Amino acid sequence: EVQLVESGGGSVQAGTSLRLSCAYSGPASSTRSMAWFRQAPDKEREGVASISFAGTTDYASSVKGRFAISRDNTKNTLFLQMNSLQPVDTAMYYCAAANKFASDMSVSWYNYWGQGTQVTVSS
Repeated sequence: EVQLVESGGGSVQAGTSLRLSCAYSGPASSTRSMAWFRQAPDKEREGVASISFAGTTDYASSVKGRFAISRDNTKNTLFLQMNSLQPVDTAMYYCAAANKFASDMSVSWYNYWGQGTQVTVSS
């Protein structure tokens, strides 16, 4: 069984940083590619950043240059470093995993999801 547990969210001021973590467990074949998504109130869930099995990363244009996704396979942890946070980044952030080698920024690509961690950025 695959489990994803996010942590690291919080309430911060604009311009500051946060690092989200996602501890994952289960068969390695189930977490070949991973991603971070976010969902603001009354909005659809959107892809923020993804990382393929080979380590190729991709970012939403709104976060490119500010956010960085990485993973430590020795610790089974996915990270999202978020810098220069803005109020528009306020959302629930979700970790996702797929059994596919390539990554993608679409919700339907991923098989497993965490419960989310809230990020609130005030101006």
